[in-house]
Amino acid sequence: MSTMLFDGNPLHDGRDHSAYPLPYVECDAMTGPQQLADISAEDIMQFGLAFWASKALLSAVELDLFTELAAGPLDGETLRARLGLHPRGARDFFDALVALGLLGRKAGVYFNTPAADLHLDRNKPAYVGGWLHLLNTEHYPAWGSLTEALRTGKPQDRISDDLFDAAYSNPASLAAYARAMTSHSLPAARVLARRFPWAKYGTLIDIGTAEGGAPVEISHVHPHITGGGFDLPPVQPVFEVYVRERGLDDRLRFYAGDFLEQPLPSADVLVMGHILHDWNLEVKRELLAKAHAALPSGGALIIYDQMIDDERRTNAAGLLMSLNMLVRTQGGFDYTGADCIDWMRKAGFAEVRRAHLSGPHSMVVGVK
Repeated sequence: MSTMLFDGNPLHDGRDHSAYPLPYVECDAMTGPQQLADISAEDIMQFGLAFWASKALLSAVELDLFTELAAGPLDGETLRARLGLHPRGARDFFDALVALGLLGRKAGVYFNTPAADLHLDRNKPAYVGGWLHLLNTEHYPAWGSLTEALRTGKPQDRISDDLFDAAYSNPASLAAYARAMTSHSLPAARVLARRFPWAKYGTLIDIGTAEGGAPVEISHVHPHITGGGFDLPPVQPVFEVYVRERGLDDRLRFYAGDFLEQPLPSADVLVMGHILHDWNLEVKRELLAKAHAALPSGGALIIYDQMIDDERRTNAAGLLMSLNMLVRTQGGFDYTGADCIDWMRKAGFAEVRRAHLSGPHSMVVGVK
């Protein structure tokens, strides 16, 4: 039996199986994996080798290869010279990206595939390279110490004991981190703009907003919405530039503050995207209580993350993100939709419901 969200759309179980990096295997609660997807020794070895392809993509983004080719196709030698690469590995590097489906090649000339041109050219609005850059520079080194994190329960990030201290340490790193958060959030935010009944509400504040990607997407679709984003004071310049460039500075403003130390600002709808998973359970509960206190009667809180499916066996992306919280934060972890619903009800929210957004992302909505 499907449950209905406030706008009448059916809820899903959070599984968009085509988007997950690992095979979807049906499991029986008593007997374990059923043989619906045979995994061979070769498949297992490919899992182990998956970081090869990942690092080829991440290095290509670091080199701005796709942005270079967005201006037009180039022969291999010209592309190598423009990127400053050594002759030894360049051809194999380019051809590996062809084999991975990220580049095309004809008569020795390389060009972006349509997906790469849309999402990997830094001058395109759908660019996701900000998130990939963060994966390359911060996540990739930390994941090399996953075994140590599993043994000790301690983060392995080599930049700082606190990843937010590192991200906010100077304007350049802050801008890069904010861009990464925008890249990571935009697919879910674009669906959120259409799946929630925004016509019933007038104001919105995005908590931990970074550049303001979510309120910008929502405000573009719903011209009556006003509000903005809440984040630490150093974020204000990058937020204001992003919002102004998108023509929304007359409707969206920046609210400065620290949600660990201060009350949250009030609006008809508060949004927390990729926020709760950064913190331990005590802080998660505290943030939900602050959101409940800040909302008016009838106001709504929207939480979205790469939520783990309730049976903890199909959303590999959510489970791997939780391991990412292990290696990169002091106490963060990802959670199931059922966990979030329980926490929100205990914080005082009513009509708490979950809906799938995009890929591994789901949202939980509660009304005060």
